[in-house]
Amino acid sequence: MWMRSAAVGVAAGLTLSVALANGYREKNIAVEVAKSAMKVTPVRDWNSLSIRPGKKAETWTLDGEQLNDVTFYGGISPGEPLIRETSKKHKPLPKFASETLLVEIPELLEGTYRTEKGIGSFSVTSSKPDRFLGSDGIRFTYEYVDADDLPRKGEARAALIKGQLFMATFDAPRLHYFDAVLDDFNVLTDSAAL
Repeated sequence: MWMRSAAVGVAAGLTLSVALANGYREKNIAVEVAKSAMKVTPVRDWNSLSIRPGKKAETWTLDGEQLNDVTFYGGISPGEPLIRETSKKHKPLPKFASETLLVEIPELLEGTYRTEKGIGSFSVTSSKPDRFLGSDGIRFTYEYVDADDLPRKGEARAALIKGQLFMATFDAPRLHYFDAVLDDFNVLTDSAAL
């Protein structure tokens, strides 16, 4: 009897810790993202992951990070990488610079992915001017093969505001998940404001 009670207690504790580990972003409620002044108002419910890829980055998902991953980067300052460096000595990440132009943002993301995710195949498939956070920005799409040999597609929107980089990226497996969630990403990032 005691063992059964202890097992139920452990299971309840694990369930509670998992529930507390990730956040819930309720539809129609504006929320600040990436520990910045950037706010989004989702039109559907999302999950936010408790483990942040960086001090100024935050990840949301609908079905799990491997199936659809929206990452917000808020107020990246010159000299900072997009995400936390796991090893500054052995795997230094590219840094955002004050001289970085909008057209160079895809290259910054590519360098970050190649270094951190250890991918060899990455290509930018389109790039065009865009409005993001009420400012002139860039929208670009890309494809890569992840460490598990899964072909993935991505889309990003970015703007440089007062010398800082604000960006949102969406990554998903090329088959099914990218097309299934792309409109949700666009609606979510259309709501972004400072």
